[in-house]
Amino acid sequence: MVKSTNFSQQPNQKISRGESADPPFEETYKKLFDDIRMGKASKIKYQNLFDVEECELPLIDLELLNGREMEREECMRKIAKASQEWGFFQVVNHGISQDVLAKMRKEQIKLFKKPFHEKMNDQNLNFSPGSYRWGTPSATCLQQLSWSEAFHVPLTDISSHSGGFSTLSSTMEEFATTVSELAHKLARILSERMGYKSKYFRETCLPHTCYLRMNRYPACPIIPQVFGLMPHTDSDFLTILHQDDIGGLQLVRDGKWISVKPNPQALIINIGDLFQAWSNGVYKSVEHRVVTNKAKERFSTAFFLCPSYDTEIQSCFEPSLYKRFTFREFRQQVQEDVKKFGYKVGLPRFLLSTH
Repeated sequence: MVKSTNFSQQPNQKISRGESADPPFEETYKKLFDDIRMGKASKIKYQNLFDVEECELPLIDLELLNGREMEREECMRKIAKASQEWGFFQVVNHGISQDVLAKMRKEQIKLFKKPFHEKMNDQNLNFSPGSYRWGTPSATCLQQLSWSEAFHVPLTDISSHSGGFSTLSSTMEEFATTVSELAHKLARILSERMGYKSKYFRETCLPHTCYLRMNRYPACPIIPQVFGLMPHTDSDFLTILHQDDIGGLQLVRDGKWISVKPNPQALIINIGDLFQAWSNGVYKSVEHRVVTNKAKERFSTAFFLCPSYDTEIQSCFEPSLYKRFTFREFRQQVQEDVKKFGYKVGLPRFLLSTH
């Protein structure tokens, strides 16, 4: 799950009353961009963001889960194998209709096309304060800047939604309900492949603890290399992503960054930090990022399978690689590290010293 400190209103930011839908990136980060243009600051130190090999994630047909025993077994084996070796995979015949996905994208685009000042101040949405986020408040260099905006919404906000955005509310609720069931199905399969049959995920990852995030990555013609989203791992159990056909998602594979080829028919699944800790390192939470497009905006919608803040995370096998910790302790540590270093440290903070 993307850390909440990545996106928010900039401190003391003057909100423009113009009709532009884009956040004021160039105005807010003018000094940063000027330093780069004048050669006073280095560009992103990673390899060229666009000079990255494109690949297709492991593709799994979930229809096989309804087939014969051998087909079901093979499908579950593929899910576990991809989670161990990639930390990412994509699924088709996932049970979420194309109609629901299309409606979700339509409502999302409509929301982001609202003028910036309305997104910042619109009380009609009934989302929790701080749900709308953009940029990186703490950015002091280009490596720390995320050229994007998002609505990060607790599922409880969706059910309480009312007013002039009832179509958005009902669409979000329909999307979240169906995707949540898929997330629980995959979590159950992954736990059972480790021989661990339990209601753990059903009991800890409840509707009021999970999140929906609508992302928009505006085109960025100003700087040739900039992150739409900084490199990070997700701080949840599982993330389910529906993206458009623009591309931009990249992940680390065998020590190298690779670009994910978009598949409009598929949903992308990735393992989060909590699942890596719970599985004692068997399933991998992999670093990933988003790069901007020079000419086209990009949209995606993510569902995060999260437990309550007081849920204790401990490895299901011994000896454990990680200390026991609550989700609250994990999030607090992430926020402290981002504030101090400008980036997330994550699971290495919770390794037992004996390993």
